[in-house]
Amino acid sequence: MSIDQASDIVRQTLALAFVLAAPVLLVGLVVGLIVSIFQAVTHIQEQTLVFVPKIVAMAGAAVLMAPWIATRLSEYAAAMFAGSGR
Repeated sequence: MSIDQASDIVRQTLALAFVLAAPVLLVGLVVGLIVSIFQAVTHIQEQTLVFVPKIVAMAGAAVLMAPWIATRLSEYAAAMFAGSGR
Protein backbone atom coordinates (compact mmCIF):
# COMPACT_ATOMS: atom_id res chain seq x y z
CA MET A 1 0.00 0.00 0.00
CA SER A 2 1.41 3.33 -1.03
CA ILE A 3 1.19 6.62 0.81
CA ASP A 4 -1.37 7.87 -1.72
CA GLN A 5 -3.62 4.87 -1.16
CA ALA A 6 -3.37 5.18 2.61
CA SER A 7 -4.14 8.90 2.55
CA ASP A 8 -7.10 8.25 0.24
CA ILE A 9 -8.49 5.66 2.66
CA VAL A 10 -8.07 8.08 5.59
CA ARG A 11 -9.81 10.82 3.58
CA GLN A 12 -12.72 8.51 2.71
CA THR A 13 -13.02 7.37 6.33
CA LEU A 14 -13.11 10.92 7.67
CA ALA A 15 -15.66 11.95 5.02
CA LEU A 16 -17.87 9.01 5.99
CA ALA A 17 -17.55 9.88 9.69
CA PHE A 18 -18.65 13.46 8.97
CA VAL A 19 -21.61 12.28 6.87
CA LEU A 20 -22.72 9.81 9.54
CA ALA A 21 -22.41 12.32 12.39
CA ALA A 22 -24.07 15.22 10.57
CA PRO A 23 -27.76 14.28 11.08
CA VAL A 24 -27.39 13.77 14.84
CA LEU A 25 -25.37 16.96 15.22
CA LEU A 26 -27.90 18.93 13.18
CA VAL A 27 -30.71 17.71 15.43
CA GLY A 28 -28.71 18.87 18.45
CA LEU A 29 -28.11 22.23 16.79
CA VAL A 30 -31.79 22.77 15.98
CA VAL A 31 -33.00 21.71 19.43
CA GLY A 32 -30.38 23.91 21.11
CA LEU A 33 -31.45 26.86 18.99
CA ILE A 34 -35.14 26.33 19.78
CA VAL A 35 -34.47 26.05 23.51
CA SER A 36 -32.25 29.13 23.41
CA ILE A 37 -34.98 31.13 21.68
CA PHE A 38 -37.47 29.87 24.29
CA GLN A 39 -35.12 30.97 27.06
CA ALA A 40 -34.68 34.40 25.51
CA VAL A 41 -38.42 34.90 25.11
CA THR A 42 -39.33 33.75 28.63
CA HIS A 43 -36.26 35.24 30.35
CA ILE A 44 -35.43 31.88 31.91
CA GLN A 45 -31.67 31.85 32.42
CA GLU A 46 -31.21 28.28 33.63
CA GLN A 47 -27.96 27.00 32.12
CA THR A 48 -28.82 23.31 32.37
CA LEU A 49 -32.18 23.64 30.60
CA VAL A 50 -30.58 23.17 27.17
CA PHE A 51 -28.85 19.88 27.92
CA VAL A 52 -31.72 17.51 28.69
CA PRO A 53 -33.83 18.23 25.57
CA LYS A 54 -30.71 18.21 23.42
CA ILE A 55 -29.51 14.86 24.78
CA VAL A 56 -32.97 13.30 24.38
CA ALA A 57 -33.35 14.61 20.83
CA MET A 58 -29.86 13.51 19.79
CA ALA A 59 -30.37 10.04 21.29
CA GLY A 60 -33.69 9.75 19.46
CA ALA A 61 -32.08 10.84 16.21
CA ALA A 62 -29.28 8.31 16.70
CA VAL A 63 -31.82 5.53 17.26
CA LEU A 64 -33.86 6.56 14.20
CA MET A 65 -30.76 6.90 12.03
CA ALA A 66 -29.16 3.63 13.24
CA PRO A 67 -30.30 1.49 10.27
CA TRP A 68 -28.99 4.04 7.76
CA ILE A 69 -25.72 4.41 9.67
CA ALA A 70 -25.29 0.63 9.90
CA THR A 71 -25.93 0.24 6.17
CA ARG A 72 -23.40 2.91 5.25
CA LEU A 73 -20.79 1.46 7.62
CA SER A 74 -21.27 -2.10 6.37
CA GLU A 75 -21.02 -0.95 2.74
CA TYR A 76 -17.81 0.89 3.53
CA ALA A 77 -16.36 -2.04 5.47
CA ALA A 78 -17.22 -4.45 2.66
CA ALA A 79 -15.53 -2.14 0.16
CA MET A 80 -12.43 -1.89 2.38
CA PHE A 81 -12.18 -5.65 2.94
CA ALA A 82 -12.73 -6.30 -0.79
CA GLY A 83 -9.73 -4.07 -1.44
CA SER A 84 -11.51 -1.81 -3.85
CA GLY A 85 -11.09 1.29 -1.67
CA ARG A 86 -14.29 2.51 -3.28
